[in-house]
Amino acid sequence: MRVRARVRVPVAALLVAVLLSGCAQSVDPIERLGKKAAQRVRPQESAYRRWGLATPLAPAPKVPARTAARTAGPGLPPVVDHVRTRDKVVFLTYDDGAERDPRFVDMVRELRLPVSVFLTDSVVGPGYGHFARLRAVGASVQNHTLDHASLRGLPYAGQRAEICGQQDKLRRRFGIRPRLLRPPYGRYDETTRRAAADCGVAAIVLGRAADAHRLRPGDILAGFGEPNLTDATLRLLRRIQREGFTPARLENYL
Repeated sequence: MRVRARVRVPVAALLVAVLLSGCAQSVDPIERLGKKAAQRVRPQESAYRRWGLATPLAPAPKVPARTAARTAGPGLPPVVDHVRTRDKVVFLTYDDGAERDPRFVDMVRELRLPVSVFLTDSVVGPGYGHFARLRAVGASVQNHTLDHASLRGLPYAGQRAEICGQQDKLRRRFGIRPRLLRPPYGRYDETTRRAAADCGVAAIVLGRAADAHRLRPGDILAGFGEPNLTDATLRLLRRIQREGFTPARLENYL
């Protein structure tokens, strides 16, 4: 009987040791998950600092507050130079496609900027790969015509060729047909509206320069007027924050 008692003691001790070690190991995966989550969050939290912003950009409203855009007539797309909204949001839009700074792609990705680029085929030329990368990180690609021709006064066939031609190019390049058109130089007429409607355009979008005026809710900002698009955008973002606004996705409001 004494021998059996001596055998049971080590077995009991072994069971206790196994249970304790098992509990210790069960915590490790949770700790590891916590560390991984922290590693994922830190780069997002510090991205704004890397780009020289004092605070993160405020999130845009999930459910936009807006009113219907002005229509041009039955079946014709509206012409929009700003969005009528109560939200403290502005929209970042870029024209042509001549600027192809890789840093801009990094900035859009890291700050999760909702930007819209209006592309002209003859200007982009062989640079569509850059805009594929930009689109892959969240940018919206829209229509700025094939050849950057002034549309006003052109016959219907010419306007349709400029608009539909670029719709087709962008569909082949990116698999999408843009919903928005920005006419070059902001020049358009009723024929532009008819041609745009026939090419599947939902709205004709103008814009205003991001100059010294105070920002207003729904401003569609364009024409940054500086050679370095990345630096110009960063300066604009600081101003947007100072005036109590945040960028939002234009397509969510139109």
